[in-house]
Formats: sequence, structure tokens, C-alpha cells
Amino acid sequence: MNSIRCCVLGTSFLLLSAASAAHGQSACDTCVQPAYQVQCQTVYEERQVTAYKLVPETVYEERQVTRKVPVWETQNRERRYTVTRPVRETNIREQRYRVQRPVYETQMRDCSYNRVRNVVETSQREERYTVQRPIWETSEREERYTVMRTVTETVERERRYTVMRPVTTYQTRYADQGCYVNQVSYAAPAQPARRGLTWMPAQQVFNPTVGMVQLQRPGLVWANVQAPPQQVVTKVWRPNIVAQQVPVTTYCPQEVVQKVPVQVCRQVPQQMVRKVPVRTCRMVTEERVRMVPVRTCRKVVERVERKVPVRVCRYVTEERVRQIPVTVCRYVQEERVEPYQVRVCRMVDQVEKVNVAKTVCRKVPVTYTYRVPRTIMMRVPLEQPCCGQSAAAERTSNARLVADKQLSDAQLPLLAANDERDLDILQ
Repeated sequence: MNSIRCCVLGTSFLLLSAASAAHGQSACDTCVQPAYQVQCQTVYEERQVTAYKLVPETVYEERQVTRKVPVWETQNRERRYTVTRPVRETNIREQRYRVQRPVYETQMRDCSYNRVRNVVETSQREERYTVQRPIWETSEREERYTVMRTVTETVERERRYTVMRPVTTYQTRYADQGCYVNQVSYAAPAQPARRGLTWMPAQQVFNPTVGMVQLQRPGLVWANVQAPPQQVVTKVWRPNIVAQQVPVTTYCPQEVVQKVPVQVCRQVPQQMVRKVPVRTCRMVTEERVRMVPVRTCRKVVERVERKVPVRVCRYVTEERVRQIPVTVCRYVQEERVEPYQVRVCRMVDQVEKVNVAKTVCRKVPVTYTYRVPRTIMMRVPLEQPCCGQSAAAERTSNARLVADKQLSDAQLPLLAANDERDLDILQ
């Protein structure tokens, strides 16, 4: 819309400029220059609109509800059952059994045994053995050994060390020299989403009943519909990155070599000879004889007679008779009656009044202000004419101002109608 306004106003301004140029060309073709420059500027107009928003409210409605109430009662009843009563009878019967009676007798048992006795005897025997007798001898042997002799010398050695040298370099750094500009953005409306018909494209959905993915056809469905966004003017930082050369001083390591005299002490091996006395021991074998006492032990067997009395038990079988009481149990059936109480529940209808909550939506008027952008044309003077045509240039500029004002007054209703149509489309 702003571009259409700029085109219309620019076309009118060009026609007026051509007319004025044709009028003043006869006076001076080289000195007369355009006295004004056309610039477009956006102006925002504030408008108030009244809309309605839905406010949910909870309303309680009184209803009568009939429910079943349990009522408990106690009843007396009789229970008949048959029991079996035991009847015991005692009889005596005769039982014959056999027992083993022990009979003890004394007998003589032969428990003779052999006894072994040790007899010790002492005798002498000759034993020959060999011994090693040591004989010590002293002799001399020549021993060579090496000693280290110290020799001192002066030599030159290189000493290397590192020195930090300053080095200045230039680095390119970027600084942000931007500014804030106005930017028109669309903000989300403050009204909540409402239920309405909206177009749903074709998509794949999961059917939990079948357990597989199915293709859903496009069409109109009931869903949450969001109001269109609103235009909001905000301040936005426009960056302007500028490169700058900044000197940076760094220290670089540099290696320096220096000659230093050093005294070096080294060891020179030297071989020497000395006489060492050595004492040697050699063993001489000798045979000797000695008398060794020997004790001999021999065994002598003797017979010892012994008679031991032994008591022997043997069992004799006897038959005996005894009287045993036997108890016989028989069962007799009897019928008995037992009273008992039973708790019975019966359901009784009971009418009650309850409050049922219900949500009702009502419309509340809300007035808000929005800004509508409009583009206007401004003429900025460039410079004064260089010859005697100042009066003609001033008349030409006044004619341009009057023509632009008439054109903008004629187009103002059309532009206002277009702005209202755009606002209706956005809402």
C-alpha cells in the first residue's frame, strides 16, 4: 500500500517538475537546478477498536436426585442339623503270648598268653675311620690394579639462553557502531483461542482401536482457532561493523649463544703392580682306629597260664496268658435345633437436592488501540539558484506545493478506505 502511494505521489511530482523545467528553460539552460528533493516518510496513526472476549463463568443449578439407601433389619431363624454321638462299650478278652526268660550259668575260660622279655648284652668292637688334617702354607703372588689419576683442563663451552624481544604488530578488530531503528513485527493476540471450524490437511494418524497408522482425509474440523497477529513497532539495534587497526606489542623469545671458559677435570686410568702374601691350606688324609662299645638286645618268650570264670546267659521260651480290656465305640445319630439371627438389607428410595456446576461463557467488551502506518511525501530544499531566476523558482515551488496538497487531499479518502480494508483482513 505504501509503495502505491509513493508511485502516485512520485508521478505527480515528476509531471510538475517537467512543466516547471519547460517554463524556465528559456531564461537559463545551465544554471537552473531542481530546488527540492522528494523523500518518503512513514507516519503512524492511532485508532481505537472495541472487540468482545469470552469469559467463562460457573453457574450452579439445583436438581433432585433419587438414590437407593440400604436399611438393615435383624430376623430370628432356626437351623436343624443331625449330629453323630459316640457310645463306648468295654469287653475283656484273653491273649496268649510267649516270652524269653534268661538263665545264667558260670563257666571257666582259658586266657593263657605269651610274654616277651628283653635281655640286654654289652660288647666291644674295633672301628676304623679317616680324618682330614689341615696344613697351612704361605706364598707371594703379583697383583695388578688400576687407579684413576685426576687431570685438570680449561675448555670453552657454549652457553645458550633465551631473551624476550618486543615485537609490535597491527591486528584488525571490528567494532559495532550501529544504531536503533523502528521495526514493525507481528505479535500474538492477547485473546485466548476459541473453538471454530478450520481446514485440516491430509495427514497420517494412529488408530488405537486397530493398532496401525491410517491416512486421514482433508476437510473442515472443529479445533482451537487463534486470532490473527497484531502489528507492533519495536526498537531494533541495526549493527554496523567497522574494521580498526590496533597496535599489539608481544614479546618473542630469541636464543643467544655465549662462549664461557670452563675448567674440566677428567680421570686418567693408570696401572700399578704390588706383591700380596697368600696363605694356602691343604688337607692331608689320615686313618685312625678306635674301640666302640656295642649294646645288643635279644627277646625271650615266656608262657603265662591264666583261668578266668565267665558268666553265660541263655534264654528259655515260656508261654503265658493275660486278660486285656477292649473298648468298642459305636455312633448314634441325633437331630438338634439351633436358633440364630440373620441381618437382612433392603433398599429404600431417598430423594435429595444437589447443586450441579455448569460453565457459561459471556462476552465482555474490550477496547484496544492499534497504529496504522501511512506514507507521506516531503520536499527537502537542495540549494539556491545561481542566476536571477529566484522569483521564477519560488513561484514554481509554490505551484508544486499546491498541486501536491490537492493531490494528497484527493487521495486521502481512497487511502483511508484501503487501510480499513487491510485491517478487516488482518482481523
